[in-house]
Amino acid sequence: MTANALRYGVGALGLGLIGLGAWLVAVGPDPAGVGVWLVGALVLHDGILAPLVVAVGLLLVGRPERGLLRAALVVAGSVVLVTLPLLVRPGEPPNPSALPLPYARNLAIVLGAVAVVTGALYLRRRGRARPQRRTAGDD
Repeated sequence: MTANALRYGVGALGLGLIGLGAWLVAVGPDPAGVGVWLVGALVLHDGILAPLVVAVGLLLVGRPERGLLRAALVVAGSVVLVTLPLLVRPGEPPNPSALPLPYARNLAIVLGAVAVVTGALYLRRRGRARPQRRTAGDD
């Protein structure tokens, strides 16, 4: 199988799944609500998350931790965007597939984990970048 055939096959599969998703939204119980959520996610992503990641990248030009901090912002921002509908409507979840969990607490735990992992990776990279000091007995 050539690379082009594989590419076209995966592309066709993707288009088919997009069509299936659009059909399921159209016949679902609240297509307008899904549309509002999608538009809101797009506005939040393009209006807040993407500019924040670009700004951090511009502020840290030439710094080794630039990519790490940008990746942490993308992960944290994506998690916030996914949980935002359940945070702004406290009480009974509007979506029957949403579990009745303490989303604010769980979001804080996940964001804390992202911060801890980012800090650990930063310290690990920083430790590798330091040159080793030689003592008098090392010769």
